[in-house]
Amino acid sequence: FFTCVYFGPCVYHFATVCALNRPIQTTMLASAAKRAVSLGSSSWTSALRTAAGPALGSRVASCAGFSSQSSNDDDVYSEEGISHDGEWAGCTRRFLPPIKIAVRGSEILTNPLFNKGMAMKSGERDRLRVRGLLPPRSNNLEIQKDRFMKSLRQVNSMILKNVMLEDLHDRNETLYHRIIIDHIEEVAPLIYTPTVGQACKEFGSRYRRPRGMYFTEEDRGHMAAMVYNWPLPDVHVVVVTDGSRILGLGDLGAQGMGIPIGKLSLYCAAGGIAPHRVLPVVLDVGTDNEELLNDPFYIGVPKRRLKGKEYYHLVDEFMQAVRHRWPNVLVQFEDFSSDKAQNLLDKYRENNLCFNDDIQGTGATTLAGVLGALRAKGADVNSLGDQRIVVAGAGSAGIGVAQVLMQAMMEQGRTEEEAKNAFYIVDQDGLLGKDRIDQMSREQAVFARDEDGGLPLLDVVKKFKPTILLGMTTVGGLFNENIVKEMASNVDRPIIFPLSNPTTNAECTAEQAFEWTGGKCIFAAGSPFDPVTMEDGRTYYPTQCNNMYVFPGIGLGATVCGAKTVTDRMLYVAAEALANFVTEEELAEGKVFPHINKIREVSHRVAVAVIREAANEGQATKLTKKDMANLEEFVAKKMYDPEYVPLIEKRTVRI
Repeated sequence: FFTCVYFGPCVYHFATVCALNRPIQTTMLASAAKRAVSLGSSSWTSALRTAAGPALGSRVASCAGFSSQSSNDDDVYSEEGISHDGEWAGCTRRFLPPIKIAVRGSEILTNPLFNKGMAMKSGERDRLRVRGLLPPRSNNLEIQKDRFMKSLRQVNSMILKNVMLEDLHDRNETLYHRIIIDHIEEVAPLIYTPTVGQACKEFGSRYRRPRGMYFTEEDRGHMAAMVYNWPLPDVHVVVVTDGSRILGLGDLGAQGMGIPIGKLSLYCAAGGIAPHRVLPVVLDVGTDNEELLNDPFYIGVPKRRLKGKEYYHLVDEFMQAVRHRWPNVLVQFEDFSSDKAQNLLDKYRENNLCFNDDIQGTGATTLAGVLGALRAKGADVNSLGDQRIVVAGAGSAGIGVAQVLMQAMMEQGRTEEEAKNAFYIVDQDGLLGKDRIDQMSREQAVFARDEDGGLPLLDVVKKFKPTILLGMTTVGGLFNENIVKEMASNVDRPIIFPLSNPTTNAECTAEQAFEWTGGKCIFAAGSPFDPVTMEDGRTYYPTQCNNMYVFPGIGLGATVCGAKTVTDRMLYVAAEALANFVTEEELAEGKVFPHINKIREVSHRVAVAVIREAANEGQATKLTKKDMANLEEFVAKKMYDPEYVPLIEKRTVRI
């Protein structure tokens, strides 16, 4: 009775709290009992600790009342290295929490989320019933990556490289995203701009395997049920397009699916959103592209686009359906035509977690580039309101950029009127003026000027002597030699950003900008350009003003903290975080964006800034005070890192 009442609970408490790492032996109990009797009944646990000695587990150092003893064997618990022998060569045997999966056998090998190919070890092949279905030799992730990159580099065509990467995407998502992360400078242009435009044009002819979801007019009334056809239960990010304005290529209808797929690849690799938590979507409302309507192989609805109420009702049902199944999902609107994009953003942004990448993402990225350019020329970043900014292009992207920049000026203390007067918006009919205000959208009308309406771009540059020239027209070569030289004659270091995609639609090239300004300009473009070497030997390194620097971090931050909306302040702090990430050395080389190899660090920094702003606004609904106290570490742990983890079959036990 005495042993059960007094000694038994102490044994249990000691063994569990201290994580005893071997069985409790009879000799240990006898020694402890003898010592406890001599010390008194209050010393049972202490007696057990003394008797246990080296059997103490890893938690003992944190047990109240216990002192940590140094040992010559401490180094045996150091981090386990990489194996060099047998099938584990190049791999770690450290503990990784396994994933339970509901498939087995050949089904695993055809599921890109779980397939490891030849990287499956012998035990896993037996456990999951794939022994004999794979070649006998084991590889690791590094060997698979090197083998794929060797094959990729043997192909010269960028579009064929895109096809190879998407084939891998459909076979093995872990390997696909590992390759993007480790070779992002080489691979990003193949899955995103500038190649993604051509991939969309050829999407129908190259269609092989379903990816994402399509919603059409025929699905009206069924969307609430349709979303449950998506097999993955925990979607965090949806990228949706209606295919009406794919880059500078116009209406590509359902073939615009290439854009959400490409964007979400970057969400996973650059932003650390796990691939089972993303969903690409096309709202197939038809197409007005005559070539597609007459193409017997077109994959979409071969009808004219929906207009008016029918269109907006379809979008609204879709939004309600995805929000019903996934209440906390972030919806990113992508490549909607200018006449729809702002309307949809205005409709949903106040009550839904959503943003428009063409309007807000481009605006935040451009703001970061402009702030970086001001640093590069030695100006105060708070002098944004002192600049004279010409925006070529009055569509959703151009106006969206102007709105974000204007908001930033107001954040820096300018009045709305002062900020508005810094802009000169030019479209195909010249400077926006109040003489045609009845033809403008509400957002365009904000920037309409009292005088000089219709003034051509060159004359605008001559008269107003802008310090910043931004291009979002998709008109290749618009910034000709006369315009660029005129700007350089009035400003010591003009800031020139031709932002249109793909490369063929850029308003000017990096080589032209540096040549025509004598190397004086600060340049960034929507598509990548090679370094430019001048005749005198000076070399300039143009950077890409690409939304991929911003949208993955915004999405990561908003979803991790449980934000309810994406606010203007969140966009501003995201741009500020990106601008501050650029080093002085990079600025000295003429770069206004960080090297693309740092993209995951950038996304982490942006996400942390967004979360802090969300907390200030009372929107960080998922985070505790402890999370906020160690926010950088908390966010880093939430970021998906593609590596192979153990798989076990999910089994149902019936009794």
